[in-house]
Amino acid sequence: MFTFRRGYALLALIFFIIEVLIALYVHDAFVRPILGDYLVMFLMYCFVFAFYNTHFMKASIAVLLFAYLIETVQYFHFVQLMGLEKYKVLIVVLGSSFSWYDMLAYTLGFLTIVLIENRRAGATNSILKQKKLSSYE
Repeated sequence: MFTFRRGYALLALIFFIIEVLIALYVHDAFVRPILGDYLVMFLMYCFVFAFYNTHFMKASIAVLLFAYLIETVQYFHFVQLMGLEKYKVLIVVLGSSFSWYDMLAYTLGFLTIVLIENRRAGATNSILKQKKLSSYE
């Protein structure tokens, strides 16, 4: 059930560093709000897939649903409703405002992950088939 995939852990770390750099140094109308949310899907997916042994589709759907949940919490102003505004970490993690653009960015991130992983799985299956065929010769 649990595993450790070094490559995905390294990718998660790289995406985390990129997200921190965006949060600290980019204050525009596209990179921070849109590209940042797109890339956070890769961060979360790589983190989950680095430690949890499951099919990539299950992991990517779980990450997408989690992102949607967080965005929904923002829609209902959960942090304010619970009186947690003084905890800046919660505001950063949970966010503070709902946006349909965020939902779109999460969806596009999900679709990109599925496309990449599908191609990677297809290439792996092709290599395995070639090895299997060559072992019969």
